[in-house]
Amino acid sequence: MTGSGFDIRRIGGRIGAEILGVDISRPLDPGVVAEVNGALIEHKALFFRGQDLDDAAQLRFASLFGELTTAHPTVPSADGQPHVLAVNGEEGIRSNRWHTDVTFLRTPPKATTLRSLVVPPYGGNTLIANSAAAYRDLPDALRQLADGLWAEHTNDHYYAEPRTAKAAEHRRRFVSRKYRTAHPVVRVHPESGERGLFIGGFAQRLVGLNADDSRDLLRILQNYVIRPENVVRWSWAPGDLVLFDNRSTQHYAPDDYGTLPRLLHRVTVAGDVPVGIDGERSRVVEGDDAEHYTPAAAA
Repeated sequence: MTGSGFDIRRIGGRIGAEILGVDISRPLDPGVVAEVNGALIEHKALFFRGQDLDDAAQLRFASLFGELTTAHPTVPSADGQPHVLAVNGEEGIRSNRWHTDVTFLRTPPKATTLRSLVVPPYGGNTLIANSAAAYRDLPDALRQLADGLWAEHTNDHYYAEPRTAKAAEHRRRFVSRKYRTAHPVVRVHPESGERGLFIGGFAQRLVGLNADDSRDLLRILQNYVIRPENVVRWSWAPGDLVLFDNRSTQHYAPDDYGTLPRLLHRVTVAGDVPVGIDGERSRVVEGDDAEHYTPAAAA
């Protein structure tokens, strides 16, 4: 039981907690918000079951943790909702790739909320990994190497051939503006000071290394992130909301529900510029600061 009277029930040993006794469809006291934010930093991913939310309530809840981004830098928002991205699990456009949201920009989101609208009767879970625990798992020699590495993240990288016309159109929109950003491989969390591996699916090349060496090293580091010990799996039910810290996690949506429908709505909180252990900040390599997506104050 917390000081504000709600329960935090851990789900995994290293990541994830369910929040019980909080109705996030209603305005929350600042003390509750502060405790939820503290739980987010500690547990990385928070789960709220059976909430009675619409888009307006999800937007209101997400805005308690900071200014909101628009829906996506390149993909259109849900109709009439500039801050809401419809995550539609149609075949060919599913996010079955480990990633951290929008790291191809200089200011990726601080946090992500996902709310379930339509869930399949089986499959369609979301996996979330603790990248700070992964950093702690590294052997000393590998940790020292990672501390000095930078990676270029881009939205314009190799994709499998689209299987449908809708998937081809989604890919065209996704890369309609090209972005490439150099981020430290080891990011210092701006609130906790914790170090974590900041890589994932948009990290395509290590600065100063060729493609083969980059691929090999990134695969080694990524394998620490997605070790089962560092991963929590959430089985969706209608009305669930998940809040995760985009600065210290990666996530993945397994493509295991055939042709069944799956629809989530995503709202993201604007983040700051990542900082490495030497204090150096991320930098744009190609594209712009995407001010249409991230409020200028966050940069």
